[in-house]
Amino acid sequence: MAALKAAGRVSLVDSVVAQLRAQLAEGEWAVGDRIPTEHELAEQLGVGRNTVREAVRVLVHSGLLESRQGNGTFVRSTADPAAVLHGVRHAGARDVMELRVALEAEAARLAAERRDTHDLLRLRAALTTLREQGDRDADADMAFHLAVVEATHNTAFREVYRFFSTQVHEVLVAALGDRAMPPVDIDAHEALVAAIEAGDPEAAEAGARELLRIPLETVTALAKEASR
Repeated sequence: MAALKAAGRVSLVDSVVAQLRAQLAEGEWAVGDRIPTEHELAEQLGVGRNTVREAVRVLVHSGLLESRQGNGTFVRSTADPAAVLHGVRHAGARDVMELRVALEAEAARLAAERRDTHDLLRLRAALTTLREQGDRDADADMAFHLAVVEATHNTAFREVYRFFSTQVHEVLVAALGDRAMPPVDIDAHEALVAAIEAGDPEAAEAGARELLRIPLETVTALAKEASR
């Protein structure tokens, strides 16, 4: 492993991140392996331990590594999500909304089949917050949709949704510019929760699609307008 040339602090951290990403992609360590310690990596790369620590933190945040207190840092995945994120960021708003509809419709269906008492309490609490905050707090709406996904009791689904949700929001904000999304439809959110409570998968799926219908129509109209 060749030493990296020192440059500005930010670029040096980026260089270490890029080097470690390459090591992972090339199979230097397998999923579940513990990577070398900060001290070892610092010596191998010819950089300071603080630089290595910051780079590892970036990779932990991106889902490639997992830090276990007292045990070290382990490989969580060798599939770099950076390329996927790049693709989502550069996708059209309509494409992103269609992806969101597909994810949330299936999440609602699974939630209706698998929800437990704790899930229903969390959904009702999220709905109450959303009703109180409305359009003033985008986080309230995100928390509601995440509560639906949590109710699937599907770890993979939850991780994928968490992975994409922030990117989806950024793409939509960039696409809309000064335009605002339609106001939050509280009645549609209420209907979705009622369907999940009733354990009705078909109604829950339909409710999720209806909840996102107007936002999807909005970005579709914007896409057509931009193409003229």
